[in-house]
Amino acid sequence: MNRQELRKEVHDLDVTVWVGKSGVDAVTEELDDQLGDRDLVKAKFLRAARGRTPTEELAEELAEKVDAELVETRGNTAVFYR
Repeated sequence: MNRQELRKEVHDLDVTVWVGKSGVDAVTEELDDQLGDRDLVKAKFLRAARGRTPTEELAEELAEKVDAELVETRGNTAVFYR
């Protein structure tokens, strides 16, 4: 899928991973499992996870840990593709 097709798919996607105060490491395995089952996964970064770190930076870190592509970040939500 190209980037434009991925973004169309993202619109109707529900959030299935929430990153909370335990941070990115706490959800790495869950995101990896979900990406094994489907191509796209949407994650929400809660205020406790972000602190003063931008969502984009946290999303990039998470994408790297699970060997996925960061499709987009919008507000406090990120979409991953594998």
